[in-house]
Amino acid sequence: MEDDGKKLLSTIFGALEKKIVGQKEVIQKICIALFAQGHVLLEGVPGIAKTLILKNIASLFNFSFKRIQFTPDLLPSDITGSMIFNPSTLNFNPYKGPIFNSIILADEINRAPAKIQSALLQAMQEHEVNLGGENYKLPDPFFVIATQNPIEHEGTYPLPEAQLDRFMFKILINYPSKEEEIAILKNLQSIEEDEISPVFSQINYTNIINNIKKIYCDERILNYITDIVAATRNQTNYALSHLSNYIQWGASTRATIYLLKASKVKAFFEGRNYVIPEDISYVAHEILRHRIILSYEAITENISTDSIIDDIIEHIQVR
Repeated sequence: MEDDGKKLLSTIFGALEKKIVGQKEVIQKICIALFAQGHVLLEGVPGIAKTLILKNIASLFNFSFKRIQFTPDLLPSDITGSMIFNPSTLNFNPYKGPIFNSIILADEINRAPAKIQSALLQAMQEHEVNLGGENYKLPDPFFVIATQNPIEHEGTYPLPEAQLDRFMFKILINYPSKEEEIAILKNLQSIEEDEISPVFSQINYTNIINNIKKIYCDERILNYITDIVAATRNQTNYALSHLSNYIQWGASTRATIYLLKASKVKAFFEGRNYVIPEDISYVAHEILRHRIILSYEAITENISTDSIIDDIIEHIQVR
């Protein structure tokens, strides 16, 4: 098992390099979330291939895939489906919406109002949808991978905290480097025309998940994880009182669970069968940045959640 994770990650990068130039860390973190069975929120400015990355990863994993463009006039039934009257039988039959696929790309998710966001809450947490008073199971596995644009605020709706907390990762994607943009131009034809062949089957995916669950996590590592999350809630207990004026609310218990799950996948990708502190610090920002609620003082002083997480990781030690 020790070499399987490294070989797997190399296979993923090799399959995607014809379509996606650079962004290896973003791809790796999306894959960590998928193998940790968590949802992903991807934030970046328009035109930097967010949708392209997600569409090709979906093809790579060989899961059923559906893209939903979120707009202000979208209805909950456009996502979940509805009950349709059948005149021949005089009965209402369920029409299953696009959410009944393994990977849902919720494009520009913050352009839809709260009633649309609420349609995703049950699906993201319980992996089922209620139609006509009856619950219908979603495919296994099921992921919501959402994108949002951070620079436009007109015509957008902030995601409810309850929904944000259901995303395992919030990943920030930046502009490519000059060298990467030149490579994009040189390989434009293959990027636009080549198709990604599936690398995984359902059985492959399930076997990998089972191997990841077997990765060992020492008691000291579990204490380290809980200390990091607890420090976001009560700073004075961890000699971080200088942050207490900047944090209004700390991270939830989901953050603790997701830190453990994601760090096991990172260890697997590194070819190890045990978790080390560096695995946790690698995924900490993506798990915590959308769960720490900043105070008004932090906002006025331009204190970011990432800088607070940096401070916490620097101060908390394994014990």
